[in-house]
Amino acid sequence: QVQLAESGGGLVQPGGSLRLSCAASGRIFSINNMRWYRQAPGKERDQVATITSGGSTNYEDSVKGRFTISRDSAKNTVSLQMNSLKPEDTAVYYCNADIKSWPSYGYLEVWGQGTLVTVSS
Repeated sequence: QVQLAESGGGLVQPGGSLRLSCAASGRIFSINNMRWYRQAPGKERDQVATITSGGSTNYEDSVKGRFTISRDSAKNTVSLQMNSLKPEDTAVYYCNADIKSWPSYGYLEVWGQGTLVTVSS
């Protein structure tokens, strides 16, 4: 069974920074795309950033220039560096990845449990 575990959430003042990390564990043959989503109270879950297995990245417009997604393929981890945080960035942040456990298997979409980020003075 494959799992994703996030860490690094917490309370930060507007303009501050946080770094979220996510580690995959279990039987892993390969990982394709890795993503961060967020869900604010009363809103839908939205995709924030994506990084492919080749390192290409894509960002939601509101976080461009402030957030940076990166991955360490050797360690099966993905991170999200968040700078210049705003109150509207407050949300539960979820890690998501497409993971293949065996060579003959297809990719399975796996979710982490989420970590809360609160931006407030």
